[in-house]
Amino acid sequence: MTDEPPRKPAARAAAGTPRRVRADARRNLQTVLDAAVAVFAVSGVDAPVREIAEKAGVGVGTLYRHFPQRSDLIVAVFRNGVDACADAAAELADKHPPIEALSRWMQRYVDFIATKRGLAAALYSGNPAYDNLPAYFEQRLLPALQSLLDAAAAAGAVRRDTDPYDLLRAVAQLCTPGPGADAAHTSRMVALLIDGLRYGADGGG
Repeated sequence: MTDEPPRKPAARAAAGTPRRVRADARRNLQTVLDAAVAVFAVSGVDAPVREIAEKAGVGVGTLYRHFPQRSDLIVAVFRNGVDACADAAAELADKHPPIEALSRWMQRYVDFIATKRGLAAALYSGNPAYDNLPAYFEQRLLPALQSLLDAAAAAGAVRRDTDPYDLLRAVAQLCTPGPGADAAHTSRMVALLIDGLRYGADGGG
């Protein structure tokens, strides 16, 4: 017990305000990133900033405050996509059996590749602002995929010698546009690839 008087309700509300502000700011930032992904997919990475701001429902000044340079926005979009894909590994592992979690994650990775393709003109432009992105990609996605592969292998659902980097590259190649290829076709090919990992698994499947 203490003789200190209880804090007034107004004071308690004020104490929680910074946290709510931070949460609102994060949501606003995510809205901008989602809008940028959608606009880049349609209009390319050189789309007018105003178009992105309007889709996000924010002012152009707000967008520039977060991302002074276009490269800042592109880097943020890429990293956000990588983070979402990496974080999905643990979420899927908690909800599904190992082989299903792996299969669902690989389809999530396919979706990320589609976003990354929309950024290709910038990412491969030689701009040094993007130099660290390949390392970030590997640091976040390789461990995420490895955890799913280890769990599936321990369950006897897939072979134990699958290299996560090789698997990411294989899926990326399957996602390369070609005659007659579409999203449904890519999903079927990735599903076949995952089925192929069952060959030589401890479970004998």
